[in-house]
Amino acid sequence: MGDPYGLRRVVRPKGVLPQQAEQLDPALPMGEDELLIEVEHLNIDAASFRQLESTGREVGEQVMEIVRARGKMHNPVTGSGGMLIGRVASVGPKHPAREELRAGDRIATLVSLTLTPLLLREVRAVRGERIEVRGTAVLFATGLWAPMPDDLPEAVALSVLDVCGAPAWVARIARKWSKVLVIGAGKSGSLASAQARKNGAQVTVADVRPRTSWRTASPTRRWCSTRPRRCKRPRTATTWSSIAPRFPAPRWPASSPPAMAVKFSSSAWRPASPSRRSERKVWGKMCA
Repeated sequence: MGDPYGLRRVVRPKGVLPQQAEQLDPALPMGEDELLIEVEHLNIDAASFRQLESTGREVGEQVMEIVRARGKMHNPVTGSGGMLIGRVASVGPKHPAREELRAGDRIATLVSLTLTPLLLREVRAVRGERIEVRGTAVLFATGLWAPMPDDLPEAVALSVLDVCGAPAWVARIARKWSKVLVIGAGKSGSLASAQARKNGAQVTVADVRPRTSWRTASPTRRWCSTRPRRCKRPRTATTWSSIAPRFPAPRWPASSPPAMAVKFSSSAWRPASPSRRSERKVWGKMCA
């Protein structure tokens, strides 16, 4: 009998799915419907990587500790993982991809490391969010994967495949003329925004920047210059529409106040034009 969800590898607590488990057992013999991968790179989730960096310790050392303790790369602080790249070591006779994959094929997993049994032997190098490692991983029968493309640089392919689930989900739920708010303008936020715009939605993207400027290049200056004088230090919240590559987000100087709020119309690419009264209400709320 197969185990498409990998329940037999859950150590504790029993009866939960691998993603919710505190610990998995990656050392069990490979099942008939499993895929064994020789891991070459881990692509750590951005939030998880920033958290690991903030501790002041070596990122590679912390990754080894997490994998050794939990049997998977599941950051206990952020609850996130990432994805991996590797070569197929063996394919179970009952795995759905038994006719497509052969030993030595290079693939990327499209499921999170938080549910992927992982056994690391060595961390070779840390290159930003990409970590070069030696180890093995197990992909369940229900786990998605993709062959590594030959026409894209590996770094680009990793970035896209890492967050491919975000635009796929947006494609299903975003409708024409609907209003979509995307919080975070990272890789997944940018792709989700592009997909929502492709679906015909009106998109606003909100992101936080540690240092921003009151004075920015046109066309944002008109909106920002109408702020009330009493509003000197608004809360850190920057919003802009980042759904057109031809209109990049503003660049901020290093020596600037903490933040500003900007809103663009995603349809006409002009600053939104609220009344003076509503502008003052917005700034008043931010300064409260």
